[in-house]
Amino acid sequence: MPERDVPHALLIYFCIVSDRAGEVYFSQAMGVALSEQLVFQVGLLLVVTIPMRFALRHRTRFKLGLDGLVFGLLSAMFLAHGIEPYTPGRSGDLSTGVAIGAAKAAWWISLSLLLVNLIRNFVVFEHRPREGRLLRDLLSGIVYIGTALSLIAYVLNVPVGTLIATSGVFAIVLGLALQSTLNDVFSGIALNLGRPYVVGDWIVLADNLQGRVIETNWRATHLLSPTNDVVILPNSTLARSRLTNFSSPDESHGITVATRFQPTERPELIVEIMRTAMLGCTKISRSHQPTVSIIELAGDGIGIELACRVRDVTRVADAKNEIYDLVFRHARAWRLCLSVSGGGKGLEPLDKNEDGPLGCLMSIPLFQTLAADEQLALSKAMVQVEFARGSIIAAQGTALTSLVLIQRGVVLVEGDDSGKRQEIARLSPGDLFGERGVLLGTLEPGDIKALTSVFAYEIPKDKLATFLKGRPALAEELGIILSRRLEWERRLHDDRGVHVLAQPGSFATRIRTLFALR
Repeated sequence: MPERDVPHALLIYFCIVSDRAGEVYFSQAMGVALSEQLVFQVGLLLVVTIPMRFALRHRTRFKLGLDGLVFGLLSAMFLAHGIEPYTPGRSGDLSTGVAIGAAKAAWWISLSLLLVNLIRNFVVFEHRPREGRLLRDLLSGIVYIGTALSLIAYVLNVPVGTLIATSGVFAIVLGLALQSTLNDVFSGIALNLGRPYVVGDWIVLADNLQGRVIETNWRATHLLSPTNDVVILPNSTLARSRLTNFSSPDESHGITVATRFQPTERPELIVEIMRTAMLGCTKISRSHQPTVSIIELAGDGIGIELACRVRDVTRVADAKNEIYDLVFRHARAWRLCLSVSGGGKGLEPLDKNEDGPLGCLMSIPLFQTLAADEQLALSKAMVQVEFARGSIIAAQGTALTSLVLIQRGVVLVEGDDSGKRQEIARLSPGDLFGERGVLLGTLEPGDIKALTSVFAYEIPKDKLATFLKGRPALAEELGIILSRRLEWERRLHDDRGVHVLAQPGSFATRIRTLFALR
C-alpha cells in the first residue's frame, strides 16, 4: 500500500470500529431497558394477583380462573418483548440476566400452579375419592418436578442431563439410607390403591394384634386397641401381614360359642334347647338367624356350637357373656349336664326336689335373699301355669295380679310406640314378670308374648301380701332389686319403653303403701 494511503485506511478502520461499538452499546442499552420494563410489568402483576390468590384459596373455581389469567398475561408480556421463557437465556450483562431469569421463573411457576389446579379440579374418580386423591398427588408431584427441572435448564442455564447423571450416585446412596422409609411409603401407596381397610374399620393381624383404624398416611397406620392404646404400625408391616377386616363388607361380626353336654339326652333335644336359649339373647343381631350345630358326638359328651352375629366387633364380649349365661340357665332348667373333655366330671343335674316350684323360686335373684324356711313357705303358695307358643300372656296397658316366675321357655316384652313395635325385653328361665302390677300397681309397658312354649309358676298378689306382712323388711330388698332391674332395662334400651325409674327407697315406700306394711 502506498504511504499516502495509510492515513485514509486508519481513518476508515476507526470509523468502522466506532460505528460497531455504538451499535453494541445501543443494543445493550435497549436490552437493559426491555428487561427492566418486563421485570416491572411482571412484578406489578404478581403484587396485584398474589393477595387475590390467597383471598380465593377456598374457592377453587375462581382460583383456577385467576391462575389462567395470570399465565395468559405473563405469556403475552414475554411475547411482546420477544423473549421465549422456554429457551435458555443468553449470556450478557449480569443484572439483565438476573432480571430475565426472575421473570422466567415467575412464568414457569405460574404454569405449574395452573396445571396443578386443573389436575385437582378435573381428575376425579367417581365414588373412589381415595384413589382420586392419590392420582392427583402423583400428577401434581410430576408437574412440580418438571417445573424444577425447567427452572434449572431455562433459568439457571445448567444442563439437566449432566445434573441428572451427576446426582445418580447420590440418589443411590440416599435410596439405600432411606430403604426402610421408602419401603413404608411404597407400601402405603399400595395399601391406598388396594384399600383393604379405611379409617374406622376394625382390623386384626396374624399375631392377633387388633384395633380400630384411626389414621392412615404414607408412612404408617394408627390403630386404637381394645385397651384404648394407640398402636402405630409401619405400612410395610401391614403389607406383608395377613389381615382380617372385621368391618367389611359391613360392621356386623360373627361369633361362635362352643359347649359340651353329657350324653344323657338325645342330640336333637339338646339342639332345640340351645335354639331356645339363643332366642333369649338381647345383644345379638336379629337380622341374621342364629344357628346351632352338633360338632362332636362321643361317649363322654356331645359338642354343640352356637353361631350368631353382633352389630359390631365391640359387642362381642357382652354377647358371649350373655350366651354363656343363657346356656347355663336353660341347661339347668331342662336338667342337662355340662360335660368336660377327657372324661372329667361335669355339672351335676338338678335334684328332683329343686325341679319344682322351690327350684324355680331359688333361680330368681329377687328371692335368693330369703331364708330357707321362707323360700319353702312361699313356694307352697305358687301355682304352675303353661303358655302356648305365640300366645299373648298380657296385653300392653294391663296390670297383672300375679308374679310370674319363668321355669322354661322364652318370653318377649314388646311395646307399641306411635305405631312402631319396640322390643323392651326378652325373659328366660330365672326371670320374672308382672312385678310392676303386683309390687308397684303400674301398667305393663308392652305386650308380653310367649316366644316358645313357656312353663312358669304364679305367685298371686294376695299370697304375696300375706307373706310380706309376716316379713315387712323384705320390702326394702324388693325395692333394691326392682330398681336394679329397671335400671338395667333403661341402659339396655336407652330409656325407650321403660315407663318408671326411681330410687330403691321410693320403690320400697310404694310397696309398703300398696301392701299396707308397717
